[in-house]
Amino acid sequence: MVKHACTKSDIAGASFSIHPMSDQFVEIIKGALEEADTTKVHMDTDDVTTTVRGKLIHVFDVTKAIFVHAAKTGKHVAFEATYSLGCPGDSKGEAYMAEDEIPLNAELVKDIKQPVAAKFSLYPLGGGNYMDVIYSQIEAMKQHVTVSHAHYATRLDGEAIAIFGGLEQVFKATVEGGSSHTVMTVSISANSPSHTGTDRDE
Repeated sequence: MVKHACTKSDIAGASFSIHPMSDQFVEIIKGALEEADTTKVHMDTDDVTTTVRGKLIHVFDVTKAIFVHAAKTGKHVAFEATYSLGCPGDSKGEAYMAEDEIPLNAELVKDIKQPVAAKFSLYPLGGGNYMDVIYSQIEAMKQHVTVSHAHYATRLDGEAIAIFGGLEQVFKATVEGGSSHTVMTVSISANSPSHTGTDRDE
């Protein structure tokens, strides 16, 4: 049995898939990837997912930008992601980490209005008063988006920028609360016909 040693690392990662419900899905995905500035992260795309690694602030900045750029096309877009930080540390990825914490995409996307529905689940794997952190951060998120219960998750309704901001704060607070390995799963839907009860031309 192979044993993996825990190493201290500040590198975060996200593995995500984005699914535009459109015949132009290739153009939408490629366009979103090209519009997002990814120079402060390391990114690999294969036939299943795209993986982004780097400082937490840059990982959220890039994934938010890619989603918003895809969703602003008006097509129904689904986004699934798993964010992770902590033991076992991704020490090999340290070489890709930007020194600063200035997000490159924040100013470019902050004024894009995009209502979305989302669900997230948070998994603090290793100590800390994580339930107190989760509950307090969910309460804080209510100032910006609509929060409701869902099976095995928490539902969020509101603007994409506000929701990504809330998710980042929840994740960061959980890490700072003592979790040695924090994982978050996120599902986001934009421009779905079921949001308005009307059909869209896909």
